[in-house]
Amino acid sequence: MQQFLDALSATVPLEGYLVVGAITFAIGAWGALIRRNAVVVFMCIELMINAVNLSLVAFADYLPNAGGAGVGYAVLVIAVAAAEVAVGLAIVLAVFRTRRTVNVDEVNLMKG
Repeated sequence: MQQFLDALSATVPLEGYLVVGAITFAIGAWGALIRRNAVVVFMCIELMINAVNLSLVAFADYLPNAGGAGVGYAVLVIAVAAAEVAVGLAIVLAVFRTRRTVNVDEVNLMKG
């Protein structure tokens, strides 16, 4: 049992976080390029932003002289992402009210 607990408390190397972040970013980029629904595209963009945040926090933990800069940038990115979601969903709602669709390939003109 003690061996299991020691394995759980072992630190994950930086490469592990970066691989998970890269895979998450790739899934988000693939979804943003393939999907047509604007809400799903926004969710994929948020997935990519969270992958970048994971990398920032991993580097902040890995570099002891960073002084928490990575975590500070991650908090800033989270705040910008929240604003992006609010503005993006407002735009999607406005487009849906005028066009009755949220598919990004059907909304190609900005005129009403």
